[in-house]
Amino acid sequence: MAAIRSSDTKPEMIVRRGLHRLGFRYRLHEKCLPGKPDLVFPKHRAVLFVHGCFWHGHNCHLFKWPRTREEFWKKKIRENRQRDAIRTEALRSAGWRVGIVWECVLRGKYKLNERSVIETVAQWLGGGQTSLELSGLHLQEIEGSEV
Repeated sequence: MAAIRSSDTKPEMIVRRGLHRLGFRYRLHEKCLPGKPDLVFPKHRAVLFVHGCFWHGHNCHLFKWPRTREEFWKKKIRENRQRDAIRTEALRSAGWRVGIVWECVLRGKYKLNERSVIETVAQWLGGGQTSLELSGLHLQEIEGSEV
């Protein structure tokens, strides 16, 4: 567990580097905001979370319930989800636009091209949409319906 990172993860670094390359400037893990968002864009009044599918209980192919200490993990993941919902609502109530990029959109069998992920986030930042959620799930559903 000591080797598990909470910041500067590979998916987070991909998003950070890509957005920086496009000219976006941001603050990291702003402690004064609920949930310490991974990226804070004060100019755009937007925050971005890069969530790991396991730790945040995403319903995708990367999330599997551990077989040991099942009750502990179910409680842990449930509390993480509840905490995420509360913090997202608090940010929205304070006037922030909230975006979430799930790990499965950047790795795994349903991943998207990194460039298209970065461009989608950049368009969201420049536009007026209040929320964004990018995951490999929507791609999986599209592929499943075409078969």
